[in-house]
Amino acid sequence: MQWESWSAFWQMGGAGPFVWGSYGLTLVLVAVELVLVLRRRKDTVLRLLRWRRAVGKDVRMESLE
Repeated sequence: MQWESWSAFWQMGGAGPFVWGSYGLTLVLVAVELVLVLRRRKDTVLRLLRWRRAVGKDVRMESLE
């Protein structure tokens, strides 16, 4: 598409608020998901370290099966 000005580009024939709002919401949701994944990873690593300390450092994967 070819736009006659930046203003026309941002307005997109009246659909601009919907289009840019959708992009904004998607960006916010991706950022929230990233924060939640990193937080869950941190919690999981801490739980595994506590578990490792509780059962001893010589635990092998074969003994868990």
